[in-house]
Amino acid sequence: MSRLDLQRQKRLEPKRMEEAKRRIGAKIPKLYGQTSNSISFDYKGQKVVYYPYSGWASGKSIKDGRGLENLLKQLI
Repeated sequence: MSRLDLQRQKRLEPKRMEEAKRRIGAKIPKLYGQTSNSISFDYKGQKVVYYPYSGWASGKSIKDGRGLENLLKQLI
């Protein structure tokens, strides 16, 4: 999905992707999918997708919402 400010997205997205992989990976040992703009992993037997640039997380086993911190609070 493109944004209005593509330069900002190109600058920030790789940094946010690395930070998200590091912090989610500390709680979930196996991240099984990564595209150019999302990270996928299993949690409680269900697929969860996190989009680091927008901060959006979605999946059956979590409460959908924004923010890496909110996602990490749900991952026990």
